[in-house]
Amino acid sequence: MKRTDDRLLPVLLICAQALVWPGAPLLRGTVPTAADLLVAALVAGPVTAALALRRSRPVTTLVVVAAACAVGAGPLPTGAMALFGTVGVALALFSVAAERDTFTTVLCVVTLALWQLLQNINLNGLSDNNGLDLVLTALLYATACGAGMFVRRTRRTRRAAELLLNRAETERHRLPAAERRRMERELHDVSAHHLTAVVVTAGAALGLRDRRPELAAEALEFATETGREVTRALGAVRAPAPSREELPSPEERLRALIAGFRRLDQPVDAEIDPLPDGAVADAAYGIVREALTNVARHAPGARTTVLCRYGDTRTDVVITSAAPPAGTPAHGTGLGGGRGQGFLRSRAREAGGTLTTGPTAEGGWEVRATLPGRTSGPVEESIPPSYRVAQVVAAFGLCVQPLLPILIVRTESAPTGNHVSAGVLFALLAAAQAVSLLWLRRARVLAQGALLGLALLWPVAMEVGNYTGPVWLPPTLSGVATCVALLVLKGRGELRAQPPPARTYRRPQVHFFVFPVAATAAHATALTIAVLHRDTTIPGWALILATTAGTALVVGAAHYAGSLLGRRNKATQESQTQRLATWTEEAVRDAWAERRRIAAGLESTVLARTADMIAEAQAGRLDATATRAREALTAMRALLDAVRDGDSAAELTPQPTLQALDLLAHQCRATGRDVEIRLTDRVPERLPTEVDLAAYHVAEALLATGDTEPAALELDAVDGTLTITATGVPRAADPAVRDRLTARIAPLGGTLTTGRPPGTVHLRLPFTAVPDDEERQR
Repeated sequence: MKRTDDRLLPVLLICAQALVWPGAPLLRGTVPTAADLLVAALVAGPVTAALALRRSRPVTTLVVVAAACAVGAGPLPTGAMALFGTVGVALALFSVAAERDTFTTVLCVVTLALWQLLQNINLNGLSDNNGLDLVLTALLYATACGAGMFVRRTRRTRRAAELLLNRAETERHRLPAAERRRMERELHDVSAHHLTAVVVTAGAALGLRDRRPELAAEALEFATETGREVTRALGAVRAPAPSREELPSPEERLRALIAGFRRLDQPVDAEIDPLPDGAVADAAYGIVREALTNVARHAPGARTTVLCRYGDTRTDVVITSAAPPAGTPAHGTGLGGGRGQGFLRSRAREAGGTLTTGPTAEGGWEVRATLPGRTSGPVEESIPPSYRVAQVVAAFGLCVQPLLPILIVRTESAPTGNHVSAGVLFALLAAAQAVSLLWLRRARVLAQGALLGLALLWPVAMEVGNYTGPVWLPPTLSGVATCVALLVLKGRGELRAQPPPARTYRRPQVHFFVFPVAATAAHATALTIAVLHRDTTIPGWALILATTAGTALVVGAAHYAGSLLGRRNKATQESQTQRLATWTEEAVRDAWAERRRIAAGLESTVLARTADMIAEAQAGRLDATATRAREALTAMRALLDAVRDGDSAAELTPQPTLQALDLLAHQCRATGRDVEIRLTDRVPERLPTEVDLAAYHVAEALLATGDTEPAALELDAVDGTLTITATGVPRAADPAVRDRLTARIAPLGGTLTTGRPPGTVHLRLPFTAVPDDEERQR
């Protein structure tokens, strides 16, 4: 998304300020003095220049704008710095909230409010006015900070979604190649061990046939057993079941890698957390392998520590090596190509992380990588505590600065009244409403009740504080919090990223339309009471009608804006879910096509010659057995060459079946979601084609609902019916998902039940399709 020029808003702001002052006095015939114009120009220049840098230096911009406006407000007439002091400061606060963390934002707004309050006391002393300007200023600052924090959270959510989609896109291209490498490795193991052993054994028996004829029988028996084992192994290579042979986990791969370096007399200590399959695990493995290789090459014998921590927001991979032992020769020096550091950084960058390297204080070397964690969010650098302490000290110094004249010069205290001003009461009510908004997501009903109750207290504060300003202003300010609550609830209430936690009791449920109606009634009542206390001449019925209509209009506008926001967010989320599901489907289809291509070569060449080898061995023909074994080995090597080339003729992509569930689970784990798929022993190896296809597409639809919590699918077969039980898929209860599942299983006479317990789906697919009404009539 393209940003507007940062200089546009400051230029518009200085133009608007020029229209207010000195433009408005000039139109009334009042000409400002040259000194005032000079001061205004000296203030407007730094403020405009600072606001142009608000994105890169937001805190500095806020300090410059606030200080410049405070300095210029003294000698200039009232209102000369009105826009700079309100809109300019609010824009700077918005930039701080949007570009910096929450701690810095809260510290800045609190420091600014205290500094301005103490500065006002220093200049004007304690006064007993209404203090409504305090409430308006606090409302302005809260609105600016809230909007900035919302923008920052939206950007972070968008970056997290983009990173998740980038992971899925990376896996979409990586999964077919990974499947090709897996099958190539398995085929190589079969050819290197089984078939080669048959050829060697048969050749030895033929060479010693005259002197040791008993070896021929042993060779024939060995060829028969090995041929059957080859057939079983190649069958597992063609279609591995999710619940049977599994590839090594990333943790096992890392431990095996470290064990290999230990066998080379390289002392390595390791603390490794379980990692999910995918780009993060591959990056961690590549970084550890490259770092340990560099240690073995340049510092052999140095004690090395490997730390891998997998967290919610980040994954830390740290490899620290000590100084090499004295007198140990480094035989590997000069063997590298000088591209190791670039390789490390590129692996971390491709996974969405960062990497730093450098020497340690003890004379060793450290490689530190920060990669994404479970939430797939972008990696954020941690802020050291010393920096936080410096921030607090600087804020305290700014707050104390206005008190220096009071502490040094002894002045007379300003007279004070004996009652609480309306401004203080308004500030307390606004603070209570802000606290209620913070609890809106955790305790919605309680927060709504608090907002409505506080709205009725504003007329009481007007009466107690002897408020004499505009009668409509305080009730209007009280309605801002209610409108924000409506906007948040309607905009986010329908977008529940995760299901609510299970509870042993039932929460009181309130229909959503009750709150807008109650809010309209509460605010209309408060406004009516406030106007009646001013002894208005408007008839009571007309006043009630007007306040109710106006309040209903405002509440309805907030409700409608929240609905638009909710629909937009829902459409965005559905679009991301659809893209993720589409890429997952493409990845599995491509990998399945690769598997089918290699399996076709196995069926037409290697398996056929292996079967001939078994037949010749059972017939007792040793010469023919050796010949068939060599042919099978030659066919295997030719197939390996074809796999490495990756050339395949253009053909239709085959439809995945249950044998591709391992690919589907692998693709889901690569996006950061924990997925487990289990097949019981009762599930037959071969299912009816329509049931096999429907079961796979059902599993694919269940895992593509957009949920993020761990999921498990269990497939079982009972009395001629395939049952699929899915847990951890709460969105499967949505009507759209139910319709997709029903469309898959309805032609087969399948059934679907959800919700017992929540997030669980039970599906039943009979092996024999149930005929429809038209078929029964035929």
